[in-house]
Amino acid sequence: MSPDLDVAVVGAGIAGLTTAHELRRAGLDVRVFEERDHIGGRMHNFRHDGYTVDEGAEQISPHGYRATWELLGRLGVPLSDVPRIGSSVGIWRDGRARPGVADSSAVLRGAGLSPRARVDLARFLAWTASRRAEFDCDHPERTPLGAVTIREFTARYHRDLQDYLFQPVSGCFFGWDTARSAAAPMVSMLLSVGPAGSWRTYRDGMDLLARRLAEGLDVVTGHRVHQVVSERDHARLFLGDDIVTARSVVLCVPAPIAVRLHANAPEDELPYLSACTFTPTLKVSCLLDRPLAPSSREPMYILLTPEAEDPVLSGIIFDHVKHPGRAPAGKGLLSLTAAARTIPDLLKAPADEVVRRLVRAARRYVPGLEAACGRTFVHSFVHGLPEATPEALRRRARFMARAVRSVEYAGDWVMLRPASEGAVRAGALAASRVLSRLRHPPRTTARTTVRTGDGRRTA
Repeated sequence: MSPDLDVAVVGAGIAGLTTAHELRRAGLDVRVFEERDHIGGRMHNFRHDGYTVDEGAEQISPHGYRATWELLGRLGVPLSDVPRIGSSVGIWRDGRARPGVADSSAVLRGAGLSPRARVDLARFLAWTASRRAEFDCDHPERTPLGAVTIREFTARYHRDLQDYLFQPVSGCFFGWDTARSAAAPMVSMLLSVGPAGSWRTYRDGMDLLARRLAEGLDVVTGHRVHQVVSERDHARLFLGDDIVTARSVVLCVPAPIAVRLHANAPEDELPYLSACTFTPTLKVSCLLDRPLAPSSREPMYILLTPEAEDPVLSGIIFDHVKHPGRAPAGKGLLSLTAAARTIPDLLKAPADEVVRRLVRAARRYVPGLEAACGRTFVHSFVHGLPEATPEALRRRARFMARAVRSVEYAGDWVMLRPASEGAVRAGALAASRVLSRLRHPPRTTARTTVRTGDGRRTA
């Protein structure tokens, strides 16, 4: 019996869409199956009354995002659609916002660090500069840091580097607990992306890349894959009452979901898949009747709120500062990001309670927030970001050296890089592995018909 498809991709996030895009370019018959009713995964956004609301959070750099920029160029996305943010990352300490975090001038300006801590920051920067070539984001398991946690690593330096730099950066951007996540992936990423002043965003919201990738692809939304069974030369997908066969399947979902879906995953894949744990993420988008921001000597688009200062929030994103088109003229939009240790309780709470707790915590940083706040939206992902634990780091090399099979994987967790660049790179890698296996000419016939979640039939 001839398979229904060359390749079935499970998941329409950035990794899945990149995988499908690359395989479709190679002439294969590809279909993407997505459980939700929209594409983009954690990089989805929506429009409401003139506001562009991001469900996740993303910025890209001219450095360290080579695969993303190559993909944007191939898709014909002009640089004007990826404008520079141009404002600072700040941190809250001792009652005020201090800009300059992640800038090259932090050693001189302080950025919330004490004078003694700045000396240690200079020492850290000099050490990483001397060994920069050993910090490769594609191979975080090979760095001189080994598998030490962030907290173990920062114990070598002044306490401020843990409390007012590494913890708030990892907590807000990655949702990490510094006692559980490895230092190597974080340091590798920080070195690759360069100073915050060069970072960019997507003009029309964080789903721009997803929308452009999906153009011309066969994407079925609202349809859940319940199980995948791999065979030697093909795989079967179980979708309710339907069974779809494909020469290859690529699971572009978080590792815990991939383990559950792949019913007969080979033994040599399971150690890494099981070690790739995720942290949940939760944030509240606040649509404001005016553009509020904390008092500061220069504009900030993110204010980090360290655990040492705040047990509820990890940071505030001022979306209307990140790009003015995110809110109507004269209005404001900001995102309140919950601290990692607070999220498990908040995930169980009603939406109005989540909003109340996060807005109440944010009042000290943004005076007038409650009065200016109109509509709010709560966004949560149980599998928010890959945790990059030491155990995952230790097991990654063997996973990456595994044989090419009928079921492959893609996602930022494959790269241990919680960012869209990690997803793009993983998607491109999965596509190359599939192509290396499907060497003979692609099939062009025998398509199957499946039902989408809204009853639509796709041939």
